[in-house]
Amino acid sequence: MLTTARYTIDSIKDEARQLVEKGALTRQQPIYTLCQYIPAKQWSLVECELEKYDFLLRDSLIDLLAHEEWSCD
Repeated sequence: MLTTARYTIDSIKDEARQLVEKGALTRQQPIYTLCQYIPAKQWSLVECELEKYDFLLRDSLIDLLAHEEWSCD
C-alpha cells in the first residue's frame, strides 16, 4: 500500500507498476481497481491527483503506466 499521506502522480504510478509486476493487477484493468490497495479514506486524494492529470478511473492501468510527457527540443 502507499504509505505516504500525500499522493503524487508519481507515487500512484509507482504503486500501480509494483502491483502489475507482482501480478496482483493487469495492465488491462481499469485504474479504479487500485482502490483495493489504497485506504478508503485516502482514495479521494488519489482521485483528485488522477483528475489533475486527465486520467479517468475507467482508463486502463496501461494508460497510467505508459503516460509520458515529452518536452520540446
